[in-house]
Amino acid sequence: MCSEMLRRKLRHILRFKLLWVLIFTVGTWSFLKIHHKPNYLHHAHLELTGEYPNNYINCSKILQDDQEEIQKVKLELLTVSFRKRPKLTSNDYINMTKDCPSFIKSRKYIMEPLSKEEAMFPIAYSIVIYHKINMFDRLLRSIYAPQNHYCIHVDKKSPESFLAAVKGIASCFDNVFIASQLESVVYASWSRVQADLNCMKDLYRKNSSWKYLINLCGMDFPIKTNQEIVERLKALKGENSLETEKMPANKEARWKKHHEIVDGKVKKMGTDKQHPPLNTPIFSGSAYFVVSRRFVEYVLENSQILAFVEWAKDTYSPDEYLWATIQRIPDVPGAVSASVKYDVSDMNALARFVKWHYFEGDVSKGAPYPPCSGIHIRSVCVFGVGDLNWMLRKHHFFANKFDTDIDPFAVQCLEEYLRDKALYQHRH
Repeated sequence: MCSEMLRRKLRHILRFKLLWVLIFTVGTWSFLKIHHKPNYLHHAHLELTGEYPNNYINCSKILQDDQEEIQKVKLELLTVSFRKRPKLTSNDYINMTKDCPSFIKSRKYIMEPLSKEEAMFPIAYSIVIYHKINMFDRLLRSIYAPQNHYCIHVDKKSPESFLAAVKGIASCFDNVFIASQLESVVYASWSRVQADLNCMKDLYRKNSSWKYLINLCGMDFPIKTNQEIVERLKALKGENSLETEKMPANKEARWKKHHEIVDGKVKKMGTDKQHPPLNTPIFSGSAYFVVSRRFVEYVLENSQILAFVEWAKDTYSPDEYLWATIQRIPDVPGAVSASVKYDVSDMNALARFVKWHYFEGDVSKGAPYPPCSGIHIRSVCVFGVGDLNWMLRKHHFFANKFDTDIDPFAVQCLEEYLRDKALYQHRH
């Protein structure tokens, strides 16, 4: 009798204790869910370090500008094994993206905002590409965030398998899409600008939340994390950032003479063009920009800008003066004065870091940047691992050009550095 009463009493005490343990656990979990700043150690599966198991290159040493390690990479690039290494093809991507959850997991895309600040500041991207599907995947992965928006323009001349592979990748994300109108892009022709305009229109109409638009090509790569880009965009307070300088006399024929595409190339004709429909002078710049949503709206809807756009269609390399000139027109949102005092060089703009062969040299003697560690194509440096240390100290958002066929280790080390920084450093 006494033992039975004792057992009942013990059971009652045990149930009481279990109830309090449960209440405490649920309450603690709820508190942590609401108040606890995330522990980013659970993002270990998103690390890119070790993604290339057969690679013996030490990226930490490369980023510290270790010359012995950089030379090791240069020697590796000359070996037969490097030239014969397997590469992912368009067909590989077509097959991989048939199972989107598996593709996203295996390619380690970040599928949640990494900070409240980033979540509240979506960015739009216009990306013009025509080949190298693996470079595109790695570029997209490096800039992807679920709150951002991505328009992909694929050159009409691209192989069908490439377009299918890009469509496959885009199909795995709600915020990535192919431009509604595709152009056959000819070097130095209007088609390069039209490709960006097509994405501008699509991005503007599809979503009203994004704050800034950044345009890219397939050989760009970021040198800042999304968090860093957001911080710098917020600091612009609605201003734009792009190259815009006085037009050199030797480039004036590009827009003073009528040009046509002949046999797939832009040719200068003898006919003089009428003066552009602007009071503002024509300025020199580049194809790349960082512009506000209000700037985009103005470009798409203002009658003066639309007239200027129409006038520019038969000129040479209009992407290298159009945006630079619009940025100096009064009343354009975020524009600056046409005075030479307000000129902005490519090194001062945030948009893009590029090394031109004829400006490279000894920095201590006034050169804007040291010699290219990779190779040159059309006088532009295709970066090697030896360029990374100096580049990462610049304020630019992106750098151009990278090519995994020329130096995949430069892209790999940059990817690993940015991913580690995004996951573990400077969180809010």
